[in-house]
Order: sequence, then structure tokens, then C-alpha cells
Amino acid sequence: MYADFLEQETTWTHIKAAESVMLAYGIPLRYYVDSLRVFRFVQGRDSVWRKHVLQTDEADPQWRQVMKCLGVDVSYALSPAAKGKVERPYRWLQDRIVRTCAIEKLTTISDVRTVLKEELNRYNNHQVHSTTGEVPNIRFEKARKEGKSLFRPFALPHPYTSNKDVFCLREKRTVNGYRKISLSNHETVVPNVPLREEVEVHLIPDVERGALEVRIWWEDRMVQSVTYPLKGFPRVQF
Repeated sequence: MYADFLEQETTWTHIKAAESVMLAYGIPLRYYVDSLRVFRFVQGRDSVWRKHVLQTDEADPQWRQVMKCLGVDVSYALSPAAKGKVERPYRWLQDRIVRTCAIEKLTTISDVRTVLKEELNRYNNHQVHSTTGEVPNIRFEKARKEGKSLFRPFALPHPYTSNKDVFCLREKRTVNGYRKISLSNHETVVPNVPLREEVEVHLIPDVERGALEVRIWWEDRMVQSVTYPLKGFPRVQF
């Protein structure tokens, strides 16, 4: 359903991958993932100061917050063997792409993406699956038409009216005495919100444009939206 080559694996790339899948196919019943920091907070591994306060899964990483917002369950592969069981059937795809790139002497991500796209098209639309005996996309569409799919139609959860407020990075801030909040030394005015109230901040980075949109919510409504240059947030990794 989704595959890409990226220079770096980040929370934001995983959120954008989930957005691509859900807008194209609908909202899945469940994600099955490993225990990478992007997906799961593990006590004793991810934060020293939290070690004696929060247990495993008591803090939600940004990706998990997106899943909760959409009502998507998450299951974890709790051992290398469990993870390998899922990855093993697709190892041939990885090997095939690596061999093709080696034979054709492809060295850039843009070149390799072309090979990946061709392989995905062949697998999804032309290859008969060895287990099901059907072409994957035909099988998926058939299940959806018959009401047997575990994907439900995509719909924005209340009170949101934009995908940006679902597929985003979330922070909490308290409005200070000057009706402002601070984000990485950037002060943003927050109108129509009482002093000392907590607001939810949605961050939507646009790496290609070098911009960061900040959308501030309070009591189920957006009260402010501003855009900053992304370079002004050097400590934040997108």
C-alpha cells in the first residue's frame, strides 16, 4: 500500500506514510509495528527522567497520537522472531530491488524509487499471490465492495475540518500573561483564550517549502494559525 526510500527515518515520515495510506484506502482496523521509538515509548529506554514515573506505553509518541485520534488500534511485535515472521514474506521484494539496483548501477534515491515503483505495480496489480491465489489489488477491491474489508472510509474526527489537524505533531502549551505561547524561542499570540489556559498546538512541517505551519486549538476550535520558516526550529527533527 505504501513504500518509499528516504534518507532518514523520522516520526514525520511515518505520519505522512500513514496519511497516504488512509487517504487512498481508508482507515485500517489495526497497525502491526515493531517497538521503534517512533511507534512506542518503552520504560527505561526512551527517557531517563521518566524512568521512575511512566511505565511502558504510558506516554504516547507522536505517531501513536495520530492513531488514537483516528481510532486505530496498534499491536507490537514483541520479539525479533515476531517481527521477522511479518517481514520474511516480503524479503524477496527487498532482495529483488537490491539486485536490480546493483545490476543497473543505480546509486541515488530518485533512481532507486523508480525501481521500487515498478516492483510495487507489478506485485500489486499483476502478480498472483502464492497464498491467496489472487492479485493483491483485485482481492482488496473485491473485499471492499463486498463489505469484508477491515478498512473503513476515511472521515475527519470531530471537531477537525482539515487533514492538517489529524496528521500533525502535537504539543501542549499554556497561554502566558501576555496572551502568548512559546515554541523554540518563537512567541505566538493566542487571541480569544483566557490567560493560563492550556492550548493544543498542531505543527505541520513542509520540508520542501522550508515552512512550519502552527495551528493552535482551544476548546474544540482553532484560534490561531501562523507559518514560520522551518530553519527557525533547528532543534526539531522532521
